[in-house]
Amino acid sequence: MARVLTPRAEDFPRWYQDLIAKAKLADNGPVRGTMVIRPAGYAIWERMQAEMDARIKAAGAENAYFPLFIPESYLKREAEHVEGFSPELAVVTHGGGKQLAEPVVVRPTSETVIGEFMAKWIDSYRDLPLLLNQWANVVRWELRPRIFLRTSEFLWQEGHTAHATRDDARAYARKILHEAYEDLMVNVMGIPVVVGLKTTRERFAGATATYTCEGMMGDGKALQLGTSHELGQNFAKAFDISYSSAEGGREHAWTTSWGTSTRMLGGLIMAHGDDNGLRVPPRLAPIQAYVMIVKAGDGVGEAAAKLRDALRDAGVRVALDDRTDTAFGRRAVDAELRGYPVRVEVGPRDLAAGNAVVVRRTDGSKAPTPVADVVGAVLAALEADQQALHDEALAHRRSRTVTVSTLAEAIEAAATGWAMVPWSAVGVPGEAEANGQGVTVRCLLRADGSVPDSEDEPDLTAILARAY
Repeated sequence: MARVLTPRAEDFPRWYQDLIAKAKLADNGPVRGTMVIRPAGYAIWERMQAEMDARIKAAGAENAYFPLFIPESYLKREAEHVEGFSPELAVVTHGGGKQLAEPVVVRPTSETVIGEFMAKWIDSYRDLPLLLNQWANVVRWELRPRIFLRTSEFLWQEGHTAHATRDDARAYARKILHEAYEDLMVNVMGIPVVVGLKTTRERFAGATATYTCEGMMGDGKALQLGTSHELGQNFAKAFDISYSSAEGGREHAWTTSWGTSTRMLGGLIMAHGDDNGLRVPPRLAPIQAYVMIVKAGDGVGEAAAKLRDALRDAGVRVALDDRTDTAFGRRAVDAELRGYPVRVEVGPRDLAAGNAVVVRRTDGSKAPTPVADVVGAVLAALEADQQALHDEALAHRRSRTVTVSTLAEAIEAAATGWAMVPWSAVGVPGEAEANGQGVTVRCLLRADGSVPDSEDEPDLTAILARAY
């Protein structure tokens, strides 16, 4: 295939930008830091939305919607929260041609406005838990924008819950972390994330604990793909989210928040993409099988349409490309760029022999296949390649992760991948030193790989890396 993209090994950031442009996934918006998500990119986001939404609802949360504009005074009620977000806020001071009596903030996240309404809606312990989620856009003014990874406006889901006890809140924050986020990322997106606890320095502003899903990208850097937060009673006290207990007393609730965003699209590109373009795991792909007419005539169009229908009847998300007025090579390059998991190429020569050619995006293999066997071959390829992409990403992560014993070794190792080092060898002073060299503590893990409750637990392992 003719070179279309800058090779990843030559210039990974340029490859990333090339892929987004050539695969027609997104474009820069008219205001610096904004983006336009094109249909090919939005189709993948819709699949992510559908899969995530189903998992969130299975965890008991209900979707709602809250305002884009938030009174500035709401953010000021939780001191750590407003301090953490102040540099990123977009503030509206005028509306309708007049100066507003109180400035309003364009939603950077919704803990404050949702907290205000939780306080109205919760009265008794019978109202708990209150489990809410919204799909929305948010604005965080970004100084160094990069499409999907860091933009001033992005799309996401944000969940917000209130519980009667700290244990219930912690259990729910972790339920979302594992059953919604980790499950989607591993089993649908094919990205083998590490799930751990953020340090105090890295946790969400206003949270008492932040849990994270970290993925390794193709260049060895880390990407935070989703977070779930315990908020303790910080927001409950700021907004008086309280309830009458079964014993008749008045208690403050315990709250959580959690979110994933269009950043997952950037993670998908950087975790699975290759020098020929995007590779979309079959369970996620909007188009799983792409039936292509190589050249018209000799019953090719009819045979291709029948294959499309047979694949659709078998439950495959399928599309037919019959644009024979465009060179086949150009169309094949575009299909590679967009990462369709399987192509079924139908041309006069192969059809005369009773075959179509099944092309697998993951390994590039091409197999002449009897027309009667195409559906079975496609189904088998989709299943195998879902696992293959995950396994390849896992092998990559393992090959670029080293275990070290000192902070200096960890910082050195982070130049090419991840370092696992005893947290006791890093600590708060060491974390600040690493940050000064562009390296962050991505998360903390227990010896058995499970998620700790606190960074003060003994024998924790820290993962250090450079990150997006």
